[in-house]
Amino acid sequence: MAGVISGGVRYVNRSAIREPHSEGTAAWGIHLALAAITVVLLVAIRLRRRRRDDRGLLLLAPVGAQAGRRLHHTLCSSPVRTVVAAPAIGLLLYTEYRAGLQVLGGLDPNFTVNAWGGASYAGAMICHYLDLALMAAASGWQLHRILVPASPRQQR
Repeated sequence: MAGVISGGVRYVNRSAIREPHSEGTAAWGIHLALAAITVVLLVAIRLRRRRRDDRGLLLLAPVGAQAGRRLHHTLCSSPVRTVVAAPAIGLLLYTEYRAGLQVLGGLDPNFTVNAWGGASYAGAMICHYLDLALMAAASGWQLHRILVPASPRQQR
């Protein structure tokens, strides 16, 4: 919610003067490669989970109730793991903030003029949201490896 509010403030206070587009700022090639790698990874994860008969919803894994219990258990029992987990938690929180910021901030043409997806709202959202999804997934994976299991059953 803070990101959406920040994006709204940025949009309301936008400049009436258009910034010039700088050639070479779009990163479509990199993002197409990232998208292809993401598809391959998602298919591999899906196949691996199917073999293990894991029916949990993958997208909710880093933010579900189980993750909350693990975070609480880690905070209460392992200060070292808490410190090690802090950067991943910070990055996960930042991705949420940044995604919200872009929803309304991206409506300002100066916000997207030199965006990785080109000088359009749609292009900026596609590339930035792909980046944010990958950063959130990496943070979730790191937290899964760092946080103390909430129960002995989780220690697979």
